[in-house]
Amino acid sequence: MLIIGGVLLIWSVFIEPYILTQTTYTLKNNQLKGLKIVYISDIHTAPYQHWFLKRIVDQVNALNPDIILLGGDFVKGHRKKSLADMNDIALALKKLNAPIGVYAVLGNHDGYIDSTEMKHALKQNDIIVLSNEYKLVKYRSTPFFIAGTEDMLTEHSDVQKAVPQSDYPIILLSHEPDIFPQVPQHVFLTLSGHTHGGQVKLPFYGAILIPSIYGRKYAEGIVEENGKKIIISRGVGTSILPIRFNCFPEIVVIYFE
Repeated sequence: MLIIGGVLLIWSVFIEPYILTQTTYTLKNNQLKGLKIVYISDIHTAPYQHWFLKRIVDQVNALNPDIILLGGDFVKGHRKKSLADMNDIALALKKLNAPIGVYAVLGNHDGYIDSTEMKHALKQNDIIVLSNEYKLVKYRSTPFFIAGTEDMLTEHSDVQKAVPQSDYPIILLSHEPDIFPQVPQHVFLTLSGHTHGGQVKLPFYGAILIPSIYGRKYAEGIVEENGKKIIISRGVGTSILPIRFNCFPEIVVIYFE
């Protein structure tokens, strides 16, 4: 039992958290046909993990996305003096490359530390941060909106302000999936993170803990509800404990046909 426990501990701390997996979703939308989005969330970079952040950036770029979306929680921890430097994180993310651009929202951990500083660092490195606002972008000759809300736990999240009234497709970024019931019907797709898929999932039981008032409903994957869609990423980093078990870090690719 000690040997098995030791192996599981080594796997959960030193191996599985660094095995980047890719999940691809194919969605139908004639207006966005051919568009490829790469979405990552919950990076939670620790001071000793810059090598992993570089690997994430390289793997995202290798997918040749048209647009890159970031779901927040760039930092790891609750005390600023023990964090990876926000400017260093943003500088690494500056190397993300997509012709339509890189767009982000902030998460609760960014808010716990200093959302203003994190936002400034990202903007200084060519990453557009959406705080209850939206941007009109184009894929080829097709306009669509990227919208983003502030964090629900540390800021004032305002979906109505973030989402435009438009017939163009709208993709909404919200760090927490708990916002989904408030999302207007005309939003084509919502992207969230925060839950980490539970981070630890036991066989035959599933996730031990999901940080959501809806329990496992929005734990991970794609959920369709009342004609709306949300994709919840397991994230690429870890929070609280630096472990993952049966819940691999995930880069999300969304392709439209």
